[in-house]
Amino acid sequence: MIKISYFLIILGFSALLQSCGIYKKVDVRERPVVGMERAKQNIEQGRGISLGNVMKRSTSYEFSTSNPMWRSTLEVLDFIPLSTVDYSGGLIISDWYNDDPNNNDYIKITVRFLSNEIQATNLSIIVHKKKCDKNSLNNCLISKENSVIIEELRRTILSKAAELEKQANNK
Repeated sequence: MIKISYFLIILGFSALLQSCGIYKKVDVRERPVVGMERAKQNIEQGRGISLGNVMKRSTSYEFSTSNPMWRSTLEVLDFIPLSTVDYSGGLIISDWYNDDPNNNDYIKITVRFLSNEIQATNLSIIVHKKKCDKNSLNNCLISKENSVIIEELRRTILSKAAELEKQANNK
């Protein structure tokens, strides 16, 4: 009796698996025999993943302590609380900041690094301004700033980064 129940359970599972479509018939004429060609076809059809040339190329890793752009940005923004700091993603996002408790204007700074080279084009800075009603902090207007703050931050970060790189090269 136990053998029959095991047989029925196995038969039921195999029928269930067969109906799920796990096993599909493949026409050999449509599939390449060579493994690399088959992998390429899978990627083209969206059925596989590719690591590209990750394993073939050599990389040089740069840690945050040796990156002058990163270090200078953290030194320039040391007055403001930071909510996101992601070195691998090249992103620093501050929290909302207000230096005057009587004022209901807040700023939030986002710095994105496009490259490790010290150039103005490799640094993207966005400043958001939040203006709240004096009666309710829940009623706020948030806008993107195109002000002098962005250029001042960019200039300060780049000059500090150049100074840090010069000090590193002198050592």
